[in-house]
Amino acid sequence: MKERNTFYVVGITLVATLGGLLFGYDTAVISGAEKSIQAYLITSLGLGSLAHGATISSALIGCIIGGMLSGIVSLKLGRKKSLMLAAVLFFIAAIGSAYPELIFFKRGEPTMGLLYMFNFYRIIGGIGVGLASAVCPMYIGEIAPADIRGRLVSINQFAIIFGMLVVYFVNYFIAHGQTIEWINETGWRWMFLSAAIPSGIFGILLFFVPETPRYLALTNRDGKALEILTKINGVQQAKLILKEIKTSVDAASENLLAYGKIVIIIGILLSVFQQFVGINVALYYAPRIFESMGAAKDSSMLQTVVMGLVNVIFTVIAIVTVDKYGRKILLMIGSIGMAIGMFAIGGLAFMKVIGISTLVFIIIYTASFMMSWGPICWVLISEIFPNKIRGRAIAIAVAAQWAANYFISSTYPAMMEFSGGLTYSFYGLMSLLSFLFVWKMVPETKGKTLEEMERLWKK
Repeated sequence: MKERNTFYVVGITLVATLGGLLFGYDTAVISGAEKSIQAYLITSLGLGSLAHGATISSALIGCIIGGMLSGIVSLKLGRKKSLMLAAVLFFIAAIGSAYPELIFFKRGEPTMGLLYMFNFYRIIGGIGVGLASAVCPMYIGEIAPADIRGRLVSINQFAIIFGMLVVYFVNYFIAHGQTIEWINETGWRWMFLSAAIPSGIFGILLFFVPETPRYLALTNRDGKALEILTKINGVQQAKLILKEIKTSVDAASENLLAYGKIVIIIGILLSVFQQFVGINVALYYAPRIFESMGAAKDSSMLQTVVMGLVNVIFTVIAIVTVDKYGRKILLMIGSIGMAIGMFAIGGLAFMKVIGISTLVFIIIYTASFMMSWGPICWVLISEIFPNKIRGRAIAIAVAAQWAANYFISSTYPAMMEFSGGLTYSFYGLMSLLSFLFVWKMVPETKGKTLEEMERLWKK
């Protein structure tokens, strides 16, 4: 009997996780460019902090749209073609965000029209991110064997964080040794344009991966589904898995609430808490936060790289432990660590203490998030929903996530103007509430097949 082909399934996963890498790259590239965007398009037009926050967060509007559309797109086009569409959108956004003057405007002359065009391209990229954020974990979850699914889906979060780390390095090397005038005129363009390279690679590699067997079974292509399951799991196991998938697909109702409201509510709350703990504030505004602590421009970019390295290390810890210890315990430990970090930062802000202690607590906070809520939220979203409603249910959860992300990120500058201490304390409070939510409501999914999860909700 042919055994599982781990090399094959890991190879497929790595290609799919390039979507995660672009998700991280595209959302974090703004961290190096946001002060230049403020100088070039906000301050020069006489606009204030609300316009600044809205522009820096504009990609998130696209993310909400992409998340909402992901259910329809993944059902109509399939998981693979949905990722191809995301790659095309990433590529267009990279070029358009770097040169929003293309076709309609003259370079070096900021206007409201140019500001709108820049936001338009960022929204296009956001739609790609929203699609990838939903479809990448869905694709991996539907390909992966149950006993290693947590690790494989967690690799997608590693790719997101790695994408952020890569762009932190790219932004640092573009800005290093340059004048602020050059960065504000040209450097920020190079930062956005650099995303075109991984976008192109992702689009090309997707031609060489299969559609997921669960989507193929859902669209009555059982022969092709069995072929892919055999490549991954071996002949005997493939037949058993296909039989279980077909029973699930045939028996399930198409009604979104066929398994009750609670599974949808849990999916939404997982997404909302992942954002309300404030992680993307730390990621999007990292250089500015470090500069507010007294770091110079180059030093703040370098500290952001250090934070990116910490994120990668603790995401690896989650990958190694998620299938061993389970999802719930890691989420609860992470919530406690995040609460400690954010309450401490809030307390230091109230006392107007700025220095290495603030950096230490930011690292405690982000490390706690990266070994828990960062990867494991996506693992749970990819696996808790039954087969027949998975695409639409994930779309709702991901749209809720990006809506929460937009709210938190766009309100941050105004909240900080009001009170830094209260802002960080709010994120600490959300971390405590996330602990209570997981403890009381979230089921353990370690080692269960997607079809077993379906039977759990039927009960």
